[in-house]
Amino acid sequence: MKILSWNVNGYRAVLKKGFKEFLTSEKPDILGLQEVKACPGQLGPGDTEPAGYSSSWNPAERKGYSGVAVFYAGKPQAVSTGLGIPRFDGEGRVIALEYKDFHLLNVYFPNGGQGPERLAYKLDFYEAFLEHIEKLRKGGKAVIFCGDVNTAHNEIDLARPKENVENSGFMPVERAWLDKLTGKGWVDTFRDRHPEPGQYTWWDYKTRARERNVGWRLDYFFINKEKTSLIKDAFILPGVQGSDHCPVGIKLAL
Repeated sequence: MKILSWNVNGYRAVLKKGFKEFLTSEKPDILGLQEVKACPGQLGPGDTEPAGYSSSWNPAERKGYSGVAVFYAGKPQAVSTGLGIPRFDGEGRVIALEYKDFHLLNVYFPNGGQGPERLAYKLDFYEAFLEHIEKLRKGGKAVIFCGDVNTAHNEIDLARPKENVENSGFMPVERAWLDKLTGKGWVDTFRDRHPEPGQYTWWDYKTRARERNVGWRLDYFFINKEKTSLIKDAFILPGVQGSDHCPVGIKLAL
């Protein structure tokens, strides 16, 4: 089973940049999208559910902001949205699918770069999310979550760590949550298999950073460590254009 995750920075925009061709070429069994900035009512049926896929959407209450969606070829046992916390759920940040062998959560984590209040919101979301997946973990199935975490974990995960240590996305307080996450036995599937530097998933448009590969690795797939045998492969698709992020993915041995 092939699962992909992509922050598209606007679904309607990426539709004009070869999205359906990407879907036809890659043929994922499941594709999680973040920052869709749209709801199904703003889209045609062929865009809401491309050929061969069903979909679930969780748009933000605020138009043109945030939002997540999932396309899937095989019907899940259950679909749910949010964390059950109104403060977070109005921003359309979580869709969860349950299958026979695993839970998959597609998540667009908050950006903490708009000042102290948003940083506090991001850190609170982090804690609430960790509590949520720890509860799911007790059910015995594999728990996988993917999406734009909006933080680079370690120095290897961005091109210029020293220059960015005071910027949201690489602040010690943000990275500490990823330390806590991995300390509880959640495995970064890509880094577990690929220890080499220079592997990024986001590049700043304004500075044409992608051309120079001056990037950040902000997009991840995590799995609870007791189920890592399910991970057959983990990868990044840096050649895929259309957003300031590129897709990331895993293959499951199911």
